Amino acid sequence: MQGFSNFMSLLSIALILFSAFAFFDSLFRRGDAFRAADKRTKPFWAIVLFLALVVSLWLPILSFLPIIGLIAVIVYTVDVRPALRQVTGGGRRRGGSSSDGPYGPYNGGR
Repeated sequence: MQGFSNFMSLLSIALILFSAFAFFDSLFRRGDAFRAADKRTKPFWAIVLFLALVVSLWLPILSFLPIIGLIAVIVYTVDVRPALRQVTGGGRRRGGSSSDGPYGPYNGGR
């Protein structure tokens, strides 16, 4: 039983860190990027992710509220964050043109 308790403690810590990452990431994004990406508003996501963080801090992982918070954090991380990075140009850190694809420049079928 001790092994399960240790596993759940590690899972709870991971959930807290994941929620904190998503919350602080939402705070440092520009507000107009949320509207440009058509992904609700910055205050909406900041409140939802803050609530997910608070719930993950105070409730055990096996109750349903931290699971709902985890779903919100996953939605932000998988859907909203990439859309914001695309709008703000945060995804392109290396050089290249706007016609570059994932495997190099797009030459238009030539």
